[in-house]
Amino acid sequence: MDPEFPSGCCGGEEDRTPVGLSRRTLLRGTALTTGALAVGGVVGLPGIAHAAPAIYNPFTGYPITGTWQDHLNSGSLGGIDFGMGVGTNLPACGAGTIQNIPNNGTGGHTVTIYHADGYRSQYMHLSQFLLGNGAAVGAGTIVGRSGGAVGAPGSGSSTGPHLHWHMINPSGVRINPLTYIGQNPGGGLPKTSTEQDGIPGPIFYKRMQNWLRITSGYIGPIDGVPGVNTYAALQRAMRGYGYTGPIDGVPGTNTWKAVQRLAAGWGYTGPIDGAMGPNSWRGFARFLNQSQWD
Repeated sequence: MDPEFPSGCCGGEEDRTPVGLSRRTLLRGTALTTGALAVGGVVGLPGIAHAAPAIYNPFTGYPITGTWQDHLNSGSLGGIDFGMGVGTNLPACGAGTIQNIPNNGTGGHTVTIYHADGYRSQYMHLSQFLLGNGAAVGAGTIVGRSGGAVGAPGSGSSTGPHLHWHMINPSGVRINPLTYIGQNPGGGLPKTSTEQDGIPGPIFYKRMQNWLRITSGYIGPIDGVPGVNTYAALQRAMRGYGYTGPIDGVPGTNTWKAVQRLAAGWGYTGPIDGAMGPNSWRGFARFLNQSQWD
């Protein structure tokens, strides 16, 4: 766990507005995300009131190495630590406007996401910022890369590679993001439009990764970029649909035949030939759009 004490990043320093980011810029970005709330890269309809920002946990595939209570016990104002290697992509937990704070006391490089209703989310100990101050982002947009290696630039007082995440309410009080999500369950992953257009994209693959995390031992990031670990978990899941090949993370005809068998229970009526097309993807997407995979 990282030693974040009130004399360092937990004081006023972490919330300052850096040079070059005006209040007008912040307000303009907030207005953008209020008028057309971007969720997972999909712009929502303007004029719809949102009682709370749509927040989800992008880090479900990583172990918690420091709980909220651990932080309080150490004198910190609170946070959740996720163990991950340096350079891991960090998806935004919700739509908002970006503020980068370099060398933010014991928190090191910190990115703040200003949500539309006054809540903020902060990621600490980054090794790299990726977006400029004032950038408007949707849920799932990569906002930086993790750090935390001892003594490395941006690590602050971190004692090992990890990400620290906390939220701040409109009154300026730190809150536990996992508690917040539990109290606002609408903040899960957005539904994938693949169900309509038959074209898989990042949201489709995030939902697939989350399903595989819950059911089939996937422990990688929920980043919408499938790789060997994602596909190995998919092959494990497809054992229940007739797949008998190796768990090697390299999907082939037999893997996709099994996926089509799954999709057949969700409206797919085409051949079981292992050649994925729009109708195969639509059926698979109907399965992935179940609320239990949010």
